[in-house]
Amino acid sequence: MGTYKPCQQDNERINALTAEIDKLQAELGRDDDAEEIVNKHIKLLHSYNEAKDATQIILGKLAVRKETTVKQLHEEYGLGLHD
Repeated sequence: MGTYKPCQQDNERINALTAEIDKLQAELGRDDDAEEIVNKHIKLLHSYNEAKDATQIILGKLAVRKETTVKQLHEEYGLGLHD
């Protein structure tokens, strides 16, 4: 069996992937700790979900007062149903 020798196409693909990795690392930060990033995103999602839950409670109470549905309030205020 012969040994594998990379061809020019392989080298071009390797160079393209290396360039893409460098670009992504520049965007994300080379020294950022992955666990720290994940923990930050979890905290942000938790805050978002709390705000969304509070908004839904308020919309529910408003719907009862206005004798309408939450769906109609979403439409009235230009809110997406899945936002």
